[in-house]
Amino acid sequence: MTLNMLFFTITIKKRNVTAEEYLHQESIKKLRDEYIDKTIVYRNF
Repeated sequence: MTLNMLFFTITIKKRNVTAEEYLHQESIKKLRDEYIDKTIVYRNF
């Protein structure tokens, strides 16, 4: 898919993700979510 905006051309290409990459990204997301949850518990807003 190509979008023309003013004088810029943006091309979006679908990326093929392997099972290993997907699992790695899921583990990163899980760790980040846990960190955010812990931060919210310890900080008083």
